[in-house]
Amino acid sequence: MKLWAHRGCSQRYPENTLLAFEKAAQINGLTGIELDIQLTKDGELVVIHDERVERTTEGIGYVREYSIAEIKRLHIYADSGPSQFIPTMDEVFDLLEPRIKMGLRINVELKNSIYSYDGMEEKIVELVHRRGFQDQIVYSSFSARSLEKLKELDKNAELGILDTKASDCLYKIKGGCGAKALHPFWKGIDLMARQLEGYCVRAWMGGHLYPEKPTGTKLDFAPLEAQGITDIILNEPERYIS
Repeated sequence: MKLWAHRGCSQRYPENTLLAFEKAAQINGLTGIELDIQLTKDGELVVIHDERVERTTEGIGYVREYSIAEIKRLHIYADSGPSQFIPTMDEVFDLLEPRIKMGLRINVELKNSIYSYDGMEEKIVELVHRRGFQDQIVYSSFSARSLEKLKELDKNAELGILDTKASDCLYKIKGGCGAKALHPFWKGIDLMARQLEGYCVRAWMGGHLYPEKPTGTKLDFAPLEAQGITDIILNEPERYIS
């Protein structure tokens, strides 16, 4: 089972922050880090999951309503240490570049299933190529059309299609979106393992993110592997890799 950090180490540290990514990058044996991108109103790529800012910051409103200068003034509070901020994709790449060059992979989820964010695909592909990271990036989205566009921009791009159920992911793949990997919810494996053979199946975890406390229980990977899951995107990867 290949293990990924979901929005960084998002159980113990605020999700999608440089702190959460730094902690994940320190885990030897981690396959990669998953994160989410959106665009500010002035076209900057920023790393944040929700379309609105109020769950994780003191701000109110949609990401797309903020300029980069305005969104940088918002705080993401942590129990210990200084406040975090919404990072740009460039800032995340600056932080993780040494580990990326050593083989760490980055799953960039384009948050465009509600708002299409015109030009986001072009911006992230240009940035990835400018940094020379294209071999280490997986692009994912709930939007099959977005993945089709990414494939047009970079015919070698590695794509993963997101949905809640594995069957819906497979349906989108067969529709021709260009993805080679399925990214279902970990409890959404509604197909037989034989139906998933030949696919990378990166299953993602749900909530229970910082500042909630850990449950104390750990996943048993054996039944997940038996279902056909090849990779899992965890909120607490540090509990599974010593």
